[in-house]
Amino acid sequence: MPIYDEIISYENLLKAYFQTRKCRRSKPNFQKMEMNYESILSDLQWKLKNQLYYPKSYTKFLVFEPKKRQVAAPHCHDRIVHHAIINIIEPLTENFFIHNSYACQKSKGGFKARSEIAEVYRQMYKQTPIFYALKCDIKSYFASINHQVLLTLLKKFISCEKTIRLLQKIINSYSETPGTGIPIGNLTSQLFANLYLHPLDIFVTQMVGEKNYFRYMDDFLILSPDKEYLLNLRILMKGFLKYYLKLNYHPKKNNIFRADKGVEFVGYLIKPDSITMRKKTIRKFKKDIKRGLNYLKN
Repeated sequence: MPIYDEIISYENLLKAYFQTRKCRRSKPNFQKMEMNYESILSDLQWKLKNQLYYPKSYTKFLVFEPKKRQVAAPHCHDRIVHHAIINIIEPLTENFFIHNSYACQKSKGGFKARSEIAEVYRQMYKQTPIFYALKCDIKSYFASINHQVLLTLLKKFISCEKTIRLLQKIINSYSETPGTGIPIGNLTSQLFANLYLHPLDIFVTQMVGEKNYFRYMDDFLILSPDKEYLLNLRILMKGFLKYYLKLNYHPKKNNIFRADKGVEFVGYLIKPDSITMRKKTIRKFKKDIKRGLNYLKN
């Protein structure tokens, strides 16, 4: 069955509906949708089948954790379409990403990244008492993703034209500046954002040949005993990001430093003899627990 037919099948849309309403059934718009979800799904399927589906307007609001940023939340009907897409497309990416890319993949979250980085870190510490880290992230990453570059990357592993046209509608439904930016609130954006930096992964690990490279979304870390090598690699990566992906380093977060004293990544502080959660991560964890308890109480 073609990918597009799998996406728009009623069985997949029904599964996507149940995924969408999870933890949201108490909200008025989802309660309203619950009353006639079968007709809503049939209508969505008809529009998708005839390629007449277009995303609705986003609801925009600010969040302040871990930092102030704008979230664009899609309409509940569009959330169903996003889940339907991810249900079919995500399995296609399982063997697409490099091993040391961790975000938005099954069984490859922050804990997995922490464990594997810590193992490499300890081995390097045994071999070289003094070594260094290059740690960077991207300036305004989601807001800087170029639509045309993203579509070109999607076409490399999706050959179905109807699916590409559907993805293009979702990508073009939002922009920070013309032709640039994807919404943080979309489920599809997580996959798009992870895919967008895959060319950088290939450049560093295959063309440069760096083995101690790790990436979690737009945060990446490289460990090396050679500081001069990292200085040169940072320049090479900066050029690659700017020329091929239209991206820039965060001006304050592209640092080279002594790593043998400890390195922070994916919410943990990794040292030669210990792994601890960052204080910032612990504070957030306590807030989440408190918020959850208040929710249960009310």
